[in-house]
Amino acid sequence: MDWALRKVLSWRLSNTMHSDFCVDTLNEAIAKYDPPEIMNTDEDSQFTGSAWITKLTEAGMRISMDGRGRYLDNIFIERLWRSLKQESIYLEEINDGF
Repeated sequence: MDWALRKVLSWRLSNTMHSDFCVDTLNEAIAKYDPPEIMNTDEDSQFTGSAWITKLTEAGMRISMDGRGRYLDNIFIERLWRSLKQESIYLEEINDGF
């Protein structure tokens, strides 16, 4: 998500804790748009693993993890996903979990 534009640049959904889908989504966003100066993420395993960190480093992005003073970033993301779930996911039948 681009905080300045309040726009989702790329997204995917997975029910695993693997980082592959996160890195693929990051690659897609970088291909469509230039890499951001700073990347802020949660501290989940997908975002602290070597594949994710290596991609950010190679793209020249500074890494900012959630922590003190970062609660506002989390509020925007939580509201985005709550809206998506209420408007789409809870209204659709999902048979296979993907």
